[in-house]
Amino acid sequence: MNDANTLNGYLIAVALVLVTATATAAALTREPVRQAIVLGLLGLELAVLFTALQAPDVALSQLAVGGALTPLLIVLTVRKVRREAAERPDASGDGDPGAGSGPR
Repeated sequence: MNDANTLNGYLIAVALVLVTATATAAALTREPVRQAIVLGLLGLELAVLFTALQAPDVALSQLAVGGALTPLLIVLTVRKVRREAAERPDASGDGDPGAGSGPR
């Protein structure tokens, strides 16, 4: 039984290191779509950590919300914002002929 506890301790330690590294990567990522992918990976890693900590109900919730729903909502929101920005005629900044010309 002692070997199982040691193995579980190692699994928890590895999961904590992975969660810390992935959370740092998510904070440092600037592209929203890539950030959503990293957040999805973070959700999966947290689900593994919760399973190792013997909380399967929390792990299932984390898997559904943090691993799937949140990244999907972020990607869909970014897609919609980019589509609406591309449809506007002044999205590139060319819509105002007096912009940047200074006082007249």
